[in-house]
Amino acid sequence: MRCFTRMLPGVLLIFAILAARAVTPDAALLLANNAPAQAIWVDSLDIRYVAQEWGQPGTGQTVDGHPLTLHGVRYPHGLGTHANSVFNIDLAGSARQFIAMVGIDDETQGAGSVDFRVIVDGKTVADSGLRRGGESPILLTADLTGGHRLTLRVDNGGDTNADDHADWAGALITLITGAITSPVAIEDVPSIAPTLAPPSPAIHGPRIVGSTPGHPFLFRIPATGQTPLIFAAEDLPAQLTLDPHTGIITGTLAQDGVNVVTLIVKGPAGEAKRKLTIVGGDRQLALTPPMGWNSWNIWGTTVDDRKMRAAADALLSSGLAQHGYQYVNLDDAWEQSGDGRDARGEILSNEKFPDLPGLAAFIHARGFKFGIYSSPGYKTCGGYCGSLNHEQQDAETFARWGIDYLKYDWCTCLDKDSRQPYRRMRAALDRCDRDIVFSLCEYGMDRVWEWGAQVGGNCWRTTDDLRDNWERLSDIGFGQDGHERYAGPGHWNDPDMLVVGQIGWGNPRPTQLTKHEQVTHLTLWCLQASPLLIGCDLTHLDPFTMDLLANDEVLEVDQDPLGKAAKRVAQRGDTEVWARPLWDGTMAVGLFNRNNGPHSVTVHWSELGLRGMQPVRDLWQHHDYGTTADAFTLEIGPHSAAMLKIGEANHNEAYLPKSR
Repeated sequence: MRCFTRMLPGVLLIFAILAARAVTPDAALLLANNAPAQAIWVDSLDIRYVAQEWGQPGTGQTVDGHPLTLHGVRYPHGLGTHANSVFNIDLAGSARQFIAMVGIDDETQGAGSVDFRVIVDGKTVADSGLRRGGESPILLTADLTGGHRLTLRVDNGGDTNADDHADWAGALITLITGAITSPVAIEDVPSIAPTLAPPSPAIHGPRIVGSTPGHPFLFRIPATGQTPLIFAAEDLPAQLTLDPHTGIITGTLAQDGVNVVTLIVKGPAGEAKRKLTIVGGDRQLALTPPMGWNSWNIWGTTVDDRKMRAAADALLSSGLAQHGYQYVNLDDAWEQSGDGRDARGEILSNEKFPDLPGLAAFIHARGFKFGIYSSPGYKTCGGYCGSLNHEQQDAETFARWGIDYLKYDWCTCLDKDSRQPYRRMRAALDRCDRDIVFSLCEYGMDRVWEWGAQVGGNCWRTTDDLRDNWERLSDIGFGQDGHERYAGPGHWNDPDMLVVGQIGWGNPRPTQLTKHEQVTHLTLWCLQASPLLIGCDLTHLDPFTMDLLANDEVLEVDQDPLGKAAKRVAQRGDTEVWARPLWDGTMAVGLFNRNNGPHSVTVHWSELGLRGMQPVRDLWQHHDYGTTADAFTLEIGPHSAAMLKIGEANHNEAYLPKSR
């Protein structure tokens, strides 16, 4: 057998001939089936770790399952992917050269545009430039000697990712002579702290809640620690009762006013105390952004009573309730289709929901609040019965059923003034004897953030629907700058429900966001004081999703009682810095890299109104960087983010609300 180093020039020559289409497909087949000694095909690695925005990667085939074909030549070996995509490989110190023919597969019939890049240890070492469908493929080679991480990246060419069926045809990694280890595919996982609650008790969730005197009050104290936990409270208003075993507070407030309560949680490993401010008054709802779960992003119109009950149980058993998630919201498809009302005009649930009051009682018994959905039009977005001309009747029905949250969608609404239908429903809700958080779903068409609070909204959708791809997440998340001035306690900008974990709108599948993009998602939403409504299947939570959703230091930023949403304070190329002040005198800061490769991101104290030496803490990693003067810089992965807390915290024990 010939030495590999002597064979390499021959391999390059044959690839070059193929690029010129000077040999038949049979010759390509001969090459593809005879890799040189001490070399591996890229498609022999574990391609489950390929992250791409559409479809599934193919081993020796395209994303559509066809043979890899570039300009009429078929390649039995290679990786078929789709822009944007990333494949990370640990070279194990044994690699010498990367070789591949790259181009858009013939199956697109001339459509598509992409850019192939070979990145070694964060540095681009080979770049195809823009490649369009129908063009001849080109040969990409890269020296891997001494490299540790190889990244094969396909970008969408600066436009959409439509028809971007990208082939790494005949992709080969050659090894150094005498190599005893081989490259392996690796998952590019951002560094975030695992959800490992210490045995000592800790109290989480909002520091302030509100309720209308005389209306039912319900609050579950979020707490972690070694069980069993016993709950107590000092200075709890007389009309409220705390269950010491569940931590659920129920009852009614007797009068307006501010009550500062000391919550106490005891367990085998110690005791924790924290102040909770309970505000009694008119419309004192959603004083921090609502946190919970909504059925739409996982179940769509396939939702039913069993799935709702399973979600409520899983919110408790998973431990998410211990971190502050409290709403279980039923989206569209609970109503009957057609007219959907009885002879008296009462709205009716369909056969999938035989007992909505019973479902509400089931959810309330676990200490959660129950949300529902309707539309100001004659039909909902799913084609079911809407609330048009029945606003007061439906509001009273919702209150009688035990509803705590109403998402009011825009579909089929014919009002020319989009404010009016929301005013009508808000007035109807106000005449009921129950607190119902009012969520406006108007998609930001009429700059709803400017008037949402005036019509009684507690939160309002600022955009069209979010989907689980980078372009949509990036456009929506980074497009919120300027909206922050309209957000505050009781009224929040809502850039839509979360798209992490197992989602699918009725066809469950994993999110197509990379793990780095999911970190960016949660970082932006928490900085912007957005409602955090989980959209995934709570009965199938993987460890990463749990770590993402249950990081208490990150969630505290979203639930900060000061209620000042973040704004963009710096933008340099593809990097951005967002920041918001917190109630304890510190600043929450997000460092974002929108680039396709790693990048250093810097925040300057002058951008935050700070000076001198300041302590810096990484909230995702629960890590202190010490004190730094003037600025702080971190290397951020592609499409990723870091969330920092900068400054010296004061030692206030209780938050007293500012007048609204």
